[in-house]
Amino acid sequence: MKLPGEDENRPMGASVVNMTIGIFIFMLVLLYVVLKINKNDNRGSEYVRNAMQQQQENIVEELPKDTGLEGSSGLRAEDLGFWDMYPEKDENTDKVETVTSDKETDDKKWLEDFNKVEETVQEDPATDGKHTLVKLPDGTEEWVLISPYLKKSAYDFSNLTETAGLKKYTEGGKKISQLGVDISKHDGTVNFERLKSDGIDYVMIRLGARGYSTGQISLDDNFVENMDAAVKAELNIGVYFYSQAINQEEAIQEAYFVIQNLEPYRAHINFPVAFYMENITNDKARIDGLSRSDKTLITATFLEAIKAAGYIPMVYGNKEWLIKNVDLTTLQNYDVWLSQDEDTPDYPYLYTMWQYTTTGTVNGITGDASINICFVNYSDR
Repeated sequence: MKLPGEDENRPMGASVVNMTIGIFIFMLVLLYVVLKINKNDNRGSEYVRNAMQQQQENIVEELPKDTGLEGSSGLRAEDLGFWDMYPEKDENTDKVETVTSDKETDDKKWLEDFNKVEETVQEDPATDGKHTLVKLPDGTEEWVLISPYLKKSAYDFSNLTETAGLKKYTEGGKKISQLGVDISKHDGTVNFERLKSDGIDYVMIRLGARGYSTGQISLDDNFVENMDAAVKAELNIGVYFYSQAINQEEAIQEAYFVIQNLEPYRAHINFPVAFYMENITNDKARIDGLSRSDKTLITATFLEAIKAAGYIPMVYGNKEWLIKNVDLTTLQNYDVWLSQDEDTPDYPYLYTMWQYTTTGTVNGITGDASINICFVNYSDR
């Protein structure tokens, strides 16, 4: 619908044309500005990149030449060794994990288990092979460590046989032992001929003793009688002396007493001369106050004097005396005469003569007899 007075064919006015031209010029200006900004941004980025590359090259040049990190290609994070100093984190727990091989883990667990066993398990001295049981004078018992420095007993007691209370030891089916008895005035009158016919090879005759309270030295009442009878029966002969010496001077006095009284029988003494000392039960004795080192020194002094006189020295004692009362490392050059009333002795160290009973029976001795077996034939020496 047209309003009155409008003309549909009237030409476009000057104002419209001018507005169109203004818009076109504004668009051209806007396009120029955008292009200018983009160009400047590219230059800025190139400048930043060049600056960063220069800084990187400066860092490389400042590194020591033997690090292996210098070069024209620039540093990389993985080229810096200190990254390896930090262990990886568990993404779930955020805790540092220590990485170990399966073998290391197993070895560590085994060692921990072994240490726990060592701490809880105690060695049994009865079965460890390192201890021996000693019965003390008061009736108590003690496990004593066996010395690794002393020669050990190596007798095979499967080779030991016994007939009517008389023992015999063989090696390779051959008898190597000697059978003997020890004799003193307490045995009364002894028939040495009957001893020999009963299989006795040697006798150990008490020469004398020192009183354990008075300190007086005396000859055994039957010494001369027993020596003469043993010589006549052609038995091998050794002697022993009962000591209560309390110092070296008294030990020398006892040794010279023995040597003096043996002189008439020197040619017939082919078995050892033994030193015998023991504790006295139920009474006081001169040696009660002696230390272990005192007893050892007295024993060695006596035996050295006997050896110097040309006889074979020997120390007598039971297991407790030999292990607890003297130092066997000092006395190891002397033969040992062991007293132990057992079927087989458990004394761990080397000995050459064994008194295996004090209540035996043998022809020629009335009452209990002290019977011995000797693993060495001293008459052959």
